[in-house]
Amino acid sequence: MPGVFNLSVDEVVKEARETAALGVSGLILFGLPATKDEVASGAWAENGIVQQAARAIKREVPDLILMGDVCLCEYMSHGHCGVVSSGAGAQSLGAAVASPPAITGDYEILNDATLELLARIAVSQARAGIDVIAPSDMMDGRVAAIRKALDQAAFLNTPILSYAAKFASGFYGPFREAADSTPQFGDRRSYQMDGANLREAMREIEEDITEGADMIMVKPALPYLDVIAAARERFDLPLAAYQVSGEYAMIEAAARNNWIDRDRVMMESLLSIRRAGASMIVTYYAKEAAKLLA
Repeated sequence: MPGVFNLSVDEVVKEARETAALGVSGLILFGLPATKDEVASGAWAENGIVQQAARAIKREVPDLILMGDVCLCEYMSHGHCGVVSSGAGAQSLGAAVASPPAITGDYEILNDATLELLARIAVSQARAGIDVIAPSDMMDGRVAAIRKALDQAAFLNTPILSYAAKFASGFYGPFREAADSTPQFGDRRSYQMDGANLREAMREIEEDITEGADMIMVKPALPYLDVIAAARERFDLPLAAYQVSGEYAMIEAAARNNWIDRDRVMMESLLSIRRAGASMIVTYYAKEAAKLLA
């Protein structure tokens, strides 16, 4: 991904300053831990990388809105977005958080055990200064579990931006490579959405709103403009769309081969997302677009 880098905490503070100065209202933080395990402990640790970055940014750029991606894949040794069982039966993580058995052949994503960890991550991020909690895991019931945990921890006014319609897409490749989060076995189709099923997307969005989502997200953006438009027509909540790494990489690759006008196509792609109905766009082009719009 040309021009996109994994940043240390001091460098991300510099990036935050530049972003705010350009008029971009917020950033979403993803973490790359020094080590990974089978319970994503780096995601909910008090001194986790996202927590460190959030505190540092808030000290230097307090008015910048920080969103925290809440998922397990970057922190899991196996790259899945949930706790994995090899078929030995569901196990509650409980207070101690035990590792699941080694994966041998068939496996199962343990939805309810994953919710426990997602709730811990959300509270940990809110304590570190994250303004908006953004769960991207696609587990059933995660919004309700996170809302309950935030309220119990006295973060009643911390909003949830739910990745309500996140599709099992081939457009995530560059990010997964950068984050070393590609599943080591199987795939994510059992919990991410079927790209052919628009009606399921509407049901998933509605369920997340019922559970307490304050904002909703469609991901990816360009291949799912019809989903964005349908969601805008049906739901009266702030609607975000995520222009993902593969979308970015395709534009960059074509521009480097002089096949397209990079800036023109970049802005046209963002305009199409906005025209479809997105009120917020998460994009790697935020700084470049802000410069052109100034």
